[in-house]
Amino acid sequence: MARYIFWRLADSIPTVLLVLTLVFIAMRILPGDPAIAALGDNALPDQIAVFREKMGLNVPLWRQYLNFLHGVVTLDLGRSLISNTPVVNLLAHHLPYTIELTIAATLIGVTAGIPMGVLAATHRNRPADSAVRLYSLVGYAIPDFYLGALLLIVFSLNLGWFPINGGGDDFPSRMYHIVLPALTLAFLKSAFMGKLARTSLLEVFGKDYVRTARAKGAREGRVIYRHALRNAMLPLTTGLGMSLLATLSGSVAVELVFNRPGIGTLLISGISERDYAVIQGGVIVFALFVVVVNLMIDLLYIVVDPRIRVQ
Repeated sequence: MARYIFWRLADSIPTVLLVLTLVFIAMRILPGDPAIAALGDNALPDQIAVFREKMGLNVPLWRQYLNFLHGVVTLDLGRSLISNTPVVNLLAHHLPYTIELTIAATLIGVTAGIPMGVLAATHRNRPADSAVRLYSLVGYAIPDFYLGALLLIVFSLNLGWFPINGGGDDFPSRMYHIVLPALTLAFLKSAFMGKLARTSLLEVFGKDYVRTARAKGAREGRVIYRHALRNAMLPLTTGLGMSLLATLSGSVAVELVFNRPGIGTLLISGISERDYAVIQGGVIVFALFVVVVNLMIDLLYIVVDPRIRVQ
């Protein structure tokens, strides 16, 4: 097990390096000059030259790349070209709102989706199965931002049950503000996990060990949860990772709808203001989050399927 974890951690290092390299290249090929974006179109050539020297933009590209990697390692991602605030401080302020939204939406989606999949699989071709499949179809069809706008209009503007925007300050306030955004993202996640759980269970129900358990007179609940669902957890674990990543990407639009101060809002603000340092920092966070989630899912496979340790 220790060897498996070691090699998975080792495999993630070149992945992280590749991700950082792609981010660096992408930021350098974007149209526009960061100096002009920060100083304005009327900036004098001397001012532009001083700014480029201060930001390290006047050195060769390979030196910029090494400085970029050193900044990532030392958590020095530069300063915002607009507010002159350290990018790390901006990320530290906005990141918790995105993380709590992602975790809350994923928990709700998984908690609701898997039981729906079990219900559909155990009542195949019955009304319950049809209802779950219809729910999954609707969940796939409705965009997150559209559903978020509907919930905002109904439950915030019309009924006044939840706040219109913001992220809250203390813990109770933040939990109050997160309800509608989390339900928005959880709707699609529960539809996805429900469909995946139904498909996985129907495949497992046809296995010999399930038929043997039923032939021995085991209770249906034990057959479902002890034998079938347990052996269907491997694809569900993969689905959990995909759901986490989809929730993170969907949080950008949802944060804009509910005006939450998350990484998505920060990133969109940086793009609109051509704040390259903020854009670079936000993209790095999203990219590293993808790498970390994939690593966590690889490690979770050990718990779900002990045979992986031997392999």
